[in-house]
Amino acid sequence: MAVKKTYSFALNTSLLITAFLTAFFCFYLIQNEQNYWYSVLFLVICFSVCFIVIQNRVQNFIYKRVNKIYEDLTLLESIEFNEKRVTTDMATLTQEIDKYARDKKIEIESLKGRELYRKEFMGNVSHELKTPLFTVQGYIETLLDGALNNEEITEKYLKRASVGVERLIYIVNDLDMITKLEVGSLVLNKEVFNIIELVQSVFDLLELKAAKRKITLTFDVDYSKPIYVKADRERIQQALVNLIVNSIKYGREKGTTEVSVEQLIKNKIIVRVTDNGEGIDKKNIPRLFERFYRVDKSGSRKEGGSGLGLAIVKHIVEAHDEKIYIESEFNVGSEFSFTLNKATE
Repeated sequence: MAVKKTYSFALNTSLLITAFLTAFFCFYLIQNEQNYWYSVLFLVICFSVCFIVIQNRVQNFIYKRVNKIYEDLTLLESIEFNEKRVTTDMATLTQEIDKYARDKKIEIESLKGRELYRKEFMGNVSHELKTPLFTVQGYIETLLDGALNNEEITEKYLKRASVGVERLIYIVNDLDMITKLEVGSLVLNKEVFNIIELVQSVFDLLELKAAKRKITLTFDVDYSKPIYVKADRERIQQALVNLIVNSIKYGREKGTTEVSVEQLIKNKIIVRVTDNGEGIDKKNIPRLFERFYRVDKSGSRKEGGSGLGLAIVKHIVEAHDEKIYIESEFNVGSEFSFTLNKATE
């Protein structure tokens, strides 16, 4: 038991009792014409006995009730209280209980937020999966109901069903990827590579997709020298693909998606992906990296995708212990940027 020796209550009470009894005893001595030294001795003995008895009684009284409070808090599985010794100091106890109450309030609010997020996430997963599932099911049922006899319709419906299956696989793969990233089970294979060369390969990969919307994929300047970074090449490529695909999807037709690679500090570079597309309203930016969050739900579904692209980018960058940033202005454009460790060849 940790006891802080605060004797003010016992001291004040003892003084009052001693003063009363000493006055009474002095009156008795005066009446009986006795020596006044007896009163001094009586005062010392009376005060000492009163102080010891009152202090111990009050301390035990408080301790029993405070200990009961600690036991009740322990029932709530408070690790913090389990590890602490019982204190009978009221100021300390008040601080501890106030802190405990604040922590519990934060914990409850956090749990409520997680529960809301879980419900929203499950609803989004259900919605994303059922759309292609119902599409595939509809085409297959139509074929089974007799359309198999028509070769032209059979081929058309099988192609559409195949597209639906591919979308399902795409969503499931992205879900698997983001789950591994979130639980930290995905091992990064870091190596030294030329980030300029990697960006150019992503441009080549997405050239046809960009051409459909007449969007130009370009660097901000002509990079004549390589810039080497140390990271997981495959994951960084996936992050770049997701960002550039996103800029194509929401970019302005006949617009531009520009990538720049700049020195940030001595051992850091920053990769920027900038477009002159729709831009993002400020109210949507805080939730932009959430799984399945869509700024324009109808528009994004027309363009396809799993709704996990930006969430995956964020997790890939953070898995490298790096930072990702976004700047956007509605109807002007957006810029996504992330840092990487610079390497020397």
